[in-house]
Amino acid sequence: MAKQSFDKRIKETPADDDREVAVILKAVMPGDPSVKLGGVDPVAEIMALADTAGLRVVSAVLQKRDRPHPGTYVGRGKLEELKQEAERVGAHVILVDDPISPAQGRNIEETTELRVVDRSELIMDIFARNARSHQAKIQIELAQLQYFQSRLTRMWTHLSRMEGGEVGTRGPGETQLETDRRIIGKKISVLRNRLVQIEKQAHTQHKSREGSFRIALVGYTNAGKSTMLKRLTGADVLIENRLFSTLDTSTRKWDLDVPFDVLLSDTVGFIRKLPHDLVASFHATLMEAREADLLLHIIDASSLTIEFDIESVNRTLSRIECDEHHTLMIFNKLDQVADAQLIDLQHLLAEHGDSFAVSAADGTGIEKVIEHILGIAQLREERGEYQLPHSRSDLAARLRTLATVEREEFLDDGIFLEARFESGQKARWEKALREAGLLPPISS
Repeated sequence: MAKQSFDKRIKETPADDDREVAVILKAVMPGDPSVKLGGVDPVAEIMALADTAGLRVVSAVLQKRDRPHPGTYVGRGKLEELKQEAERVGAHVILVDDPISPAQGRNIEETTELRVVDRSELIMDIFARNARSHQAKIQIELAQLQYFQSRLTRMWTHLSRMEGGEVGTRGPGETQLETDRRIIGKKISVLRNRLVQIEKQAHTQHKSREGSFRIALVGYTNAGKSTMLKRLTGADVLIENRLFSTLDTSTRKWDLDVPFDVLLSDTVGFIRKLPHDLVASFHATLMEAREADLLLHIIDASSLTIEFDIESVNRTLSRIECDEHHTLMIFNKLDQVADAQLIDLQHLLAEHGDSFAVSAADGTGIEKVIEHILGIAQLREERGEYQLPHSRSDLAARLRTLATVEREEFLDDGIFLEARFESGQKARWEKALREAGLLPPISS
């Protein structure tokens, strides 16, 4: 463990901090970035998550393992060490930096006599805190209920708080657990139906954008997607230096020199071990990425775990069926990259085609990205030159609704027009000309 870094952050915590005190429990396994890279603090990310969730981490208990213990997550001896450490610092909660099973959570709770929160529950709590829209609130509530459903024997007290008076509606002879199962099943069904309706509305909205060129920003949480959206479109969007500050998709029109609308959407950030229930619940929100014509994968170039971040995002993109999309890799936060990281960044740029190093904060490198995206967008457009008789000014007016007319001249023998079309519109226009007898029919 990078103990010096951890201890430094602990010392920086104000003594009068009145947040709940947490102790981290982590099984450090071979695939962990701190093992593969060396020098990386193994609890840096869970500490950032805890801080975002309003917890104060004061200590960490780690154990190197090849795999988690099926019953206790770590060995019994390490649990006793955890109990002593929690008592020493006056902890209120144990944070486990992995998704754990109900049995593992129950055994840790019985040993420490403290509330146990695993990584999935912590991330969902952060999502619940940051949910602003009606859709996001439904999505996170559904994810939480699905998570709790398999953990009712340990977590039914959470449900009693969530349900309020509904817990008292159980019938004669039902146990508390049976009642909770019935209530949670009913609520899951209701929320799923609501999300189906939301998704239908979203699909209708997406159909209205079919002529547009749609770009979605994806990336690890806090990689700078919202800053990039603001840099490219000038949009007034929330920008905060904390994890999962954006849950709702923000879509803005981007003024590029093409004869169709370009729409840029910021999506929810990804993270390692993103709970499956969250990915499933945010299906409608992630539709923006699935239906995009182009993905901009925003990467924090200053991250010490940059390759792990990229891998985590790619894995999630695969889960939502976006792994075959045309994607540009945008290595952001160039202004924060240390000199020692520059060589590694150059290797990554060489390894990934269609990649750029930029700073969305100060604009460095942004013009090259815009130029490249403009070139991609222009591939969708078609050009044509036409001459219409003066008597068919109605067709000239129609052309202006179907395309961008770049040149129009009134000649002695007719009206000359040069136009740019978005994909598919040129064929539609020329069909109208054939029907008017102004173009020869297509030979069979």
